[in-house]
Amino acid sequence: MNLSEVQSSEIKNLDILAKQVVEGFVTGIHKSPFHGFSVEFSEHKLYNKGESTRHIDWKLFAKTEKLYTKKYEEETNLRCHIIIDNSASMHYPLVKKQTLNSLNKVGFSAVAAASLMEILKRQRDAVGLSIYSDTYEYYAPEKGSERHRKMLLHQLDQLLISNSDAKTETYKYLHEIAEKMHRRSLIFLFTDMFQTSKNNDELFEALRHLKYNKHEVVLFHTFDGKTELNLNFENTPKKFVDVETGEEINVFAENIKKEYEKSVGDYFSNLKKRCLQFKIDYVSVDINKGFNDVLMAYLISRRKNI
Repeated sequence: MNLSEVQSSEIKNLDILAKQVVEGFVTGIHKSPFHGFSVEFSEHKLYNKGESTRHIDWKLFAKTEKLYTKKYEEETNLRCHIIIDNSASMHYPLVKKQTLNSLNKVGFSAVAAASLMEILKRQRDAVGLSIYSDTYEYYAPEKGSERHRKMLLHQLDQLLISNSDAKTETYKYLHEIAEKMHRRSLIFLFTDMFQTSKNNDELFEALRHLKYNKHEVVLFHTFDGKTELNLNFENTPKKFVDVETGEEINVFAENIKKEYEKSVGDYFSNLKKRCLQFKIDYVSVDINKGFNDVLMAYLISRRKNI
C-alpha cells in the first residue's frame, strides 16, 4: 500500500489499519509479476495418511473431494522476532499527529511491524517483540496466540503516541536480545542506523552475534528519503540539530547539498556491503514509499526458512 493512496487521518486502530495494509499488499502481489509467490493464508493443510482424522474438515471434503485438516494457532511454522529502535533520532521528522501521510520513522516502523504481525497471524507463525532506546524497554518472546498479538499491538500503539530524547547504542541491546533468544528465529530489525558511537564494527559484531545463534537477520534501514538522504530543504538559513548529541550547525542547505548527498550515499552503500559480507539481508526503507518492501522482504525470507 502506497501512503499516497490513503486519506490522511489520525491512526486510532492499528489492528484494522494493519489488515488494510496487508489486503492492499496481497491484492498487489496477485496483480504483479510476483503472483507466483506463495501467499497462501489458508487455514487448512492437506491430510497426511496416518494422522488423526479428528480435525478433518468434512465440509471442505464434500466440495473438493480432498482431505484437509484444520490448522490451529499453536501450529506455527516459523518463529519471528521484531526489534524496533525507539531512540530520539527515530522520532524524526517531527509530526503533530501520526497519520498515514505523516509518519515519523518510529511510527512507520510500528505500522510496518503491525502489518508483519497480521501476515504472521494468517500464516500461523509465532511473533515476539523487542523495543530499545537507551534501555531495553520491552521484550516479549515468540508466541502465536491472539492474546499475545493483542499485547504486542498495544506496545506498538504506544510508539505512535510517545516521544523520546534518548540516545542509543544499538549494538548493546542486540547482544542482550541475542542472549535471550535460544530457538532459531527470523529477526527483523527496524533502525535508522544512527547511534552515538561512530564505530560500526561494534554494531556489526552484534548482528553477527545473532547470526552465530543461527537466526536469519533482516535489517530494515529506516530513513526519511526526502530530507535525510536527499537534503530537500528550502535554501534559507537553517539550524540543524543532532537530536541525540545536541550538536548544532547553521547552514544554507543548498551550500552543502552535493557533498552531503555523496557522503550519505556512500554511508548507505557501505552499510549494504557490510550486510552482504555478514550474510544479513539489507532492506532500504524510505518512510515516504509505503510498506510493500517490508512485506515483500518477509515473503522472501519466509520462503528461505520453511
